[in-house]
Formats: sequence, structure tokens, C-alpha cells
Amino acid sequence: MKITLAYGGGGEETNKLIKDLFYENFKNDILIKAEDAAIINIDGKTAFTTDSFTIDPIFFNGGDIGKLSIAGTCNDLAMMGAEPKFLSISFIIEEGLHFNDLKKIVDSISTELKKVNAKIVCGDTKVVPAGSVDKIFINTSGIGKVIKDNISAHNLKIGDKILVSRDIGRHGSVVLAKRFGVDTEINSDCKILWDEVKALIDEGIEIKAMRDATRGGLSAVLNEWAEASNIRIEIEEDKIPISDEVSGLCEIFGFEPMDLANEGTFIVAVESKDAEKTKEILKKFNKNASIIGEVVEGEKVVLKTPYGSKRYIDLPKGELLPRIC
Repeated sequence: MKITLAYGGGGEETNKLIKDLFYENFKNDILIKAEDAAIINIDGKTAFTTDSFTIDPIFFNGGDIGKLSIAGTCNDLAMMGAEPKFLSISFIIEEGLHFNDLKKIVDSISTELKKVNAKIVCGDTKVVPAGSVDKIFINTSGIGKVIKDNISAHNLKIGDKILVSRDIGRHGSVVLAKRFGVDTEINSDCKILWDEVKALIDEGIEIKAMRDATRGGLSAVLNEWAEASNIRIEIEEDKIPISDEVSGLCEIFGFEPMDLANEGTFIVAVESKDAEKTKEILKKFNKNASIIGEVVEGEKVVLKTPYGSKRYIDLPKGELLPRIC
């Protein structure tokens, strides 16, 4: 069975899609009221974010556009010290998409939501003629309860240490390989990061800044931090965890691993006294967590090689890999 324009027409087919597929998977007391807006209660500071997902292909090693949409939105909240609570979701579906593919995507969304006990409380569905979009686009917004505040790219000071939560470049490499028909056994790092963040908060780590290294990868995050805090970040090349598989794919396609997108990897800055403890906490989730550098006087981002030389790491230029998320 395929999705037809009738599923977006607001009639019987639309109601069937919403009730039999979306409500069945996302059911909660707020959503099933089916009001024009959801009424929710959150005490204290609140984080709010929104994102859109257009990834090609919609299914990839380790995930799909549904898992990606929930992980991406929840991670944007987590990076600000906020526990994901409520989400909205909108589907723009191309006429002709197989219903089973849509069901797989919805199942992935449902599975991810349960991992953090978050709820989809409102949404929308549009079906457009074939050729108007590529299979399916998803827009999400998220609201989270701030557990740890004052996390900001403007907080970095000389002496702070920079850590990465795991090996980098997996998502970009996997999508690149899938798109160009190159066989690979590695999976995207796509996942919700709240458990790691909550562990740092619960252990009393004084988090200065956090950012999930999505489009633009590690290079983009560090350059944005250096500019925001008006400091220099020096990183050590041999401390940056990169798998052999990612290195090999980057060699084939001519990409730099530090520029490739991640969807389950984050960068965190902490005071020097907390660096080792932070690393040990993160290693409980991934053995590749590493202290990769520190904040020093100056500007820009500098990579130190094992041979003693240094070079600047600039913001990635151009559209490296369109529709990566």
C-alpha cells in the first residue's frame, strides 16, 4: 500500500492515518485530546528548540529519519542541560511513499521517545504530489525542563579542557557510503544523549559548554566556541578518536573526519580539575571518550600534530554533504 494525496485531504483517510498509525504509536493523555494546541505544565526554566529533517537516504545503517528526528531534537535540549519532555512533530509526505516505510519510521520514533519518557503532544501531516518532496520530510520542536543552567559557548576560559564523548565522523561516513553504494559494516552514532548528560550533572561536573557535533562536525563546534568566548582552542591530533572504518571512508571520498556530521557525539568543555572525572563518566557510555585539548590565550582553533607542528582548523566551507540530517 502507498500513501496517496487523499491521506492529506483532511477526510476519512487522514483520520485513519492519524488514529490508526500516529495515535497508536504516540498515544498519551495530551495528544489524544486532539485540540488545536497542547496545554502542558513545566516548573522552572524551560528550553525550547526546533529542527527539520530531510536526510537522504531515509534509512541508513543504525537508524532512519524517524530516529534521527527525535534524537536530534532531544540532543539539542540535552546540550543546554534540559531533560526532554514534550515534542511536536510534522510530517510532509510525498505521494507514493510505501505505507510500510512510513510505519517503520513511526515505530522508530516511538522507540526513541520511550528511552527518555518524552511525549509527542501535537503534530501535523501533509501529503504532497509526487516530486514535491523526496519521500518524507519531518519537522520537530522540543520542550525540556532545565536541570543544569548556565551552559553556554560564551563561558570558556583559559585552562578549560575540551572533551569528545566518543569517536567522530560516523554519521556522515555512513550516510556518504549508503548514498554512493559503498558497503560498510559501521553504524551511524545516531542516539539520544540525555543519559550521558544527566550522568555528568548528577556527578556534579561543572559543565562550561556542550554541543552535539552535527553538521560541520568537530571543526564547526570548536570554531564557534573560540569565536563566542574570544579564546584559542588547541587540540591534539592523536587524542581525537576516529575509527579505522571512518578514516578509510574519508580517504575514499576525500573528506576530513573532523568536518563530518555526528548525531550521537557531543563536545564538552569543563574546568581542568573536572576533566579526568568527566572522561571516566563518559567512558562508561563509550570507551572512546577522550580529552582532546584545552583553552589557551589567543584566537581560532589550532591542531597540534604528533610531530610538533601546528595548523589552523577553520570552519568547514561550502556544502560538504547536503541532506545529512
